[in-house]
Amino acid sequence: MRLLFLAVLRPHTGNAVTAERLRDHLEAAGHMCVLRDAFDFESPSDIDNLITTENLEAALALHLYRGGRLLQGHGIPFGVIFGGTDLNEDANHKEKNEVMGRVLEEARFAVAFTEAMKDTAQVHWPHATGKIFVQSQGIATKPNANFNWNTFLQQSEIDQNADNLYVFLIICGLRPVKDPLYLVDAFSEWHQEEPSVYMVIVGPEVDPVFTREVKDRVRRAAGVRLIREMCQEDLHAVVKSCFALVNSSVSEGMSAAILEAMDLEVPVLARNIPGNSAVVEHGVTGLLFSNPQEFIQLAKRLLSDPALEKEIVTNGREYVRTHHSWQVERDTYQRLVRKLED
Repeated sequence: MRLLFLAVLRPHTGNAVTAERLRDHLEAAGHMCVLRDAFDFESPSDIDNLITTENLEAALALHLYRGGRLLQGHGIPFGVIFGGTDLNEDANHKEKNEVMGRVLEEARFAVAFTEAMKDTAQVHWPHATGKIFVQSQGIATKPNANFNWNTFLQQSEIDQNADNLYVFLIICGLRPVKDPLYLVDAFSEWHQEEPSVYMVIVGPEVDPVFTREVKDRVRRAAGVRLIREMCQEDLHAVVKSCFALVNSSVSEGMSAAILEAMDLEVPVLARNIPGNSAVVEHGVTGLLFSNPQEFIQLAKRLLSDPALEKEIVTNGREYVRTHHSWQVERDTYQRLVRKLED
């Protein structure tokens, strides 16, 4: 089939990485997949022209509101994948909720990353109950073997001579929902007591106004650094070399960065929100914190307890291998897309 795949494709974001991985799954099954950024289209009529010129037979959208609504009314079958924003934010907005309800009426299938996301969707849109499938994100990491960690530290202006350097890494697009500033003050205070700990925030500048705020705060915060986005292979190499991966988001669908850190055998400290607690079991596959003070307590505990670190890392890797298999994800999407064939 000739498929249109709509997603939000800001470079180096989780959405873009997920979309490219799913496109590979579909193309491996022999489909021709046209991947386009949903933000490039103003209205369904723009999509009409694309369907005609590219002779497209079916479609898929990552995000119901941002992508799925553009697929309605064209007479081609389509499926949708829930994004975190759909359920954590847009579903609570009356008009957007109604739009997504209509998208689900027309969609042949919908995919949720977790059982909790499926349950939330079924509460909002009971009519879609029979067509929502759960498929967690499939994870495959490829760290760049030639990546130079010392050069990275130098560029990040981190003192490599510090005894036992501990880098805590936050990977996120710079926008308020990711809340990269949540831990900055508490961490900076800790760094002043313990100069060997650093926090590095890596990610694309998504929201220009918020980005200025982040840059301003980080510039004044001891022990905190902000680094521009980088390609996946280099990012995976940074994750592999850091002490721990941190997620401080206000809301998440399913954080690929958390799962990739587990796959790379790096401990995870995550804010205790539904999207994170769905994949991180406290004290088993990672550590969950509810405020900046608790984060510092847990980070100190992790530094001083190698046995805890080893246990978390072992369990985290096992969890990802069992529940986030790339091959299982590939099989699921190749099966679901067949629902678009008749």
